[in-house]
Amino acid sequence: MSKPDHESLSYADEEAKRKKRMKWTIGITAFVILQVVQALFFVLVIMKFKSPKFRVAEFDVQTLNVGTQASPSFDMSFVAPIRIKNTNWGPFKYDATAINFTYGGVQVGQATIPKSKANFKSTKKINVSVSLSSSALPSSSNLGNELSSELITLNSQGELKGKVTVMFMFKKTKTSQMNCTMTINTTTKAVQSLSCK
Repeated sequence: MSKPDHESLSYADEEAKRKKRMKWTIGITAFVILQVVQALFFVLVIMKFKSPKFRVAEFDVQTLNVGTQASPSFDMSFVAPIRIKNTNWGPFKYDATAINFTYGGVQVGQATIPKSKANFKSTKKINVSVSLSSSALPSSSNLGNELSSELITLNSQGELKGKVTVMFMFKKTKTSQMNCTMTINTTTKAVQSLSCK
């Protein structure tokens, strides 16, 4: 074999080895980048614990009895549809809690949410019976003026405490607050407006 042939073979071997090394380097780099992207996705999306949303949805008033402007009062009953929206990648197990219904800052009724759980990426729906009465209101309340305009404005407040579990082992305690304001039309016995913070 002549010297130029030997040199060309040697060069071809070196070129093949260089290409092989380059493929390995690209493969390892791509693998490392993929692992970093997966780790970032896991930390920023999967492991990001959020407080579930805890709300009362619109409802139909079952019974409503109201007094007059001179002698203001109300008695009301309805089934409150409670919604617990869990946007986490794991279930939210919560303790039993109470929702307080108030008028002008004074409690006029209460509902109890039993201990349960909201599955991951889902909304738990609970219906609770509620009975409200204005008997605890002071005589100085604004109820007479509201009844003359055929409206009753109520608030519902509650705090839901529980734990979100991700990947069956990572747990974090989260608290969700309910603060809703609703206006009931005493003529139509319907919810005229409902807003939650």
